[in-house]
Amino acid sequence: MSLAGQPLPRWADLFLLPVVNLAVALLAAGAMVALVGQNPLEVIRVLIHGAFGTERGLSYTLYYTTTFIFTGLAVSVAFHGGLFNIGGEGQAILGGLGTGLVALWLSGTLPAWVMLPLMVLAGALFGMVWAVVPAYLQAYRGSHIVITTIMFNFLASSLLVYLLVNHFKVPGSMAVETAAFAPSAKLPSMVDFMALFGVEWPASPLNTSLFLALLACVAVYLLLWRTRAGYDLRATGASASAAAYAGINPKHQVMVAMAVSGALAGMVGMNEIAGVTGRLMLEYVSGAGFTGIAVALMGRNHPLGIVLASLLFGALFQGGAEVSFEVKGFSRDMVVMLQGFIVLFSGAMAYVLAPWVTSAIGALRGAPKESTRG
Repeated sequence: MSLAGQPLPRWADLFLLPVVNLAVALLAAGAMVALVGQNPLEVIRVLIHGAFGTERGLSYTLYYTTTFIFTGLAVSVAFHGGLFNIGGEGQAILGGLGTGLVALWLSGTLPAWVMLPLMVLAGALFGMVWAVVPAYLQAYRGSHIVITTIMFNFLASSLLVYLLVNHFKVPGSMAVETAAFAPSAKLPSMVDFMALFGVEWPASPLNTSLFLALLACVAVYLLLWRTRAGYDLRATGASASAAAYAGINPKHQVMVAMAVSGALAGMVGMNEIAGVTGRLMLEYVSGAGFTGIAVALMGRNHPLGIVLASLLFGALFQGGAEVSFEVKGFSRDMVVMLQGFIVLFSGAMAYVLAPWVTSAIGALRGAPKESTRG
C-alpha cells in the first residue's frame, strides 16, 4: 500500500516492484562487496558473463533454473490455497525416491517411451503422498502446516539415508548410491536434443526436463486461472470463511492445494536423477526446496514470474561459482551473501518499498485534483 493507503497497481506489483527490490538488493550487496575491498562492477560483470556469456554457462544456469521452477511452483500453488508449504525439500526428496525406485525396478525391462512417463508419475505421486499427510493433519486435526512440513523435511532426509545405506546401496561400495539405471531411464541431455536439429551444444547437466518444467508452468496457470477447481482453491486462499459461505469446502481445498504442491516438488527428481546422475544418491535436492520459497515470493506466485525468478537464482548459482573462481579474494560465502540480500528484499521485505513505488507512480501520473463544491 502507498503512504496514502492506495493499493499498488497490479502491473507494478507483478513487474515493477520486484525489479526495484532486485535493484536495491544489488546496491546493498554492492556496498558490502566494496566494504571488503572488491570492485562491485567487476563482480557483477564476471557474474553475468559466467551465467549468460557462454553456451556452457547458460546451460548450467538453465539446469539450476529447471529445479527452481519445480520448487517455486510447488510453493506458489500452496500459497494460492492460503498455505505456507515449507516442506518442498522433503517432498522433492520423496519424489526423487519414487523416481529412482521405479527406475531401479523397471528400467531393465521397459522402453524409454514407457519408462520416462512412469518415472514422472512416480515422482509426482511420492511427493504428493508426502505432502497430503501434513495437509490432513492441518485440515482435520488442527496441526499447523508450517510446523509439520518442516518436520517432514527431516523425516524425508532420514528415510532416504536409511534406505540407501541399508537396502539400495551397491554391495561392497563405499559410495552411498544405487547402481546405475538402465539407459531407458535416462532423460536425453540437451546435447543430444540439440543434435537432432544439427546444433552443436556444449556438455553440461542441462537436459530435457527443462521442457517438463515449462510445461508444468503452463499447467499450473491453466489450473489456477482457467478452471473451476483453481477458482475454488484461490477463493479459499483469499478467505476460507467466505469460500465456505459460498459452498466451497475449505478442508478439501487444503488437501487439493498440498497434493498439487507436493506433486510439483516431487518432479525435481526428473532433473537431478533421470537427467544427470542416472542413479539414486544423497543430496540431490541440496536446498532447492527452500530456494523455491524465495523464487515464489519474488515471482509473485505467478508461473511467468516464477520462471523469471528461477532464471535469476539459476544465474546467481552459476555466475556466483564463476565469481568465486575468477575474482581473487571473493569467496563462495560472499556469493551466498548476495543471494541472501535478494531473498531479504524480495521475500521478507517485499513490500517495504511499495509505498514509495506507489507514490512515484502517482507523481508521474500527476496528482488527482481535489473536488470542489460549487
